[in-house]
Amino acid sequence: MVPPDQVQAHVDSGGGARPGDDAALIEVKGLWLDPQERITIGELIGVLPVRGDVQVVEQPGRGQVARLMPMTNVHETSRTAFLLVDPYNDMFAEDGKIYPRIREVAESVGLHQHVRELLDAVRASGMPVVIAPHRRYRAGDLEGWQRPAPTQERLREYQLYAVGSDGGEWYPDFAPRAGDIVATEHWGMSGFAHTDLDQQLRQHGIEHIILAGVTAPGCVEGTGRWGMELGYAVTLVKDATAAFSKEWMHAAVELNGPLYAEVLSSAEVLTRIKN
Repeated sequence: MVPPDQVQAHVDSGGGARPGDDAALIEVKGLWLDPQERITIGELIGVLPVRGDVQVVEQPGRGQVARLMPMTNVHETSRTAFLLVDPYNDMFAEDGKIYPRIREVAESVGLHQHVRELLDAVRASGMPVVIAPHRRYRAGDLEGWQRPAPTQERLREYQLYAVGSDGGEWYPDFAPRAGDIVATEHWGMSGFAHTDLDQQLRQHGIEHIILAGVTAPGCVEGTGRWGMELGYAVTLVKDATAAFSKEWMHAAVELNGPLYAEVLSSAEVLTRIKN
């Protein structure tokens, strides 16, 4: 058995813990497993002193490797992306078709300020920015559809985010920049459904998404839930989203959010990014 001080020295030098290392059992609460590895959630991972910069731990006696990411103090920029949902003028601009309906909640949580602060911090850290845009209305949309959803019917009725309209342009403060990833447009309530978002994230090595945008009970929640099902760790920024009413906001963030995500304030996320 290798004593703990030698294990620590081994970790400090960049190595992972080895089978047989004699150290305190790791506390797995607050850590999540690499979805690419064949490790069961809840299994004992191994033994080593808990450190924020530990990347790889080998399971003693199993010969398997699981990557650990601490969710309690930092966000690792190389494996984390800031995912912004539907940053169109219709959603964020004062004269947008949807923003007047979410204005009260948006102003109460400081939506614009917090998204702006998050984008600035994310870009300064080198963390990828990913845009998950909704389908923009085009003439002929939904023609021949047998079962369009109510939200899709409204897309056609009100010509939301219409191509060629001001409402269908990016909100200037949140528009993608060179190097940002813009996924293909989603038709429903999830940025993953029938788009290339999952492929884009995996090809860029992303395992953890920080989720913001609008609306909280609509495309934000739909994207977060789908991301969780695909094996991503999800952080929902509770004051960087909005809804049509305070009741809907409460349900989406306080009741539903913890089912699929770690729910944090923008201040908490900013602290982790800076770490």
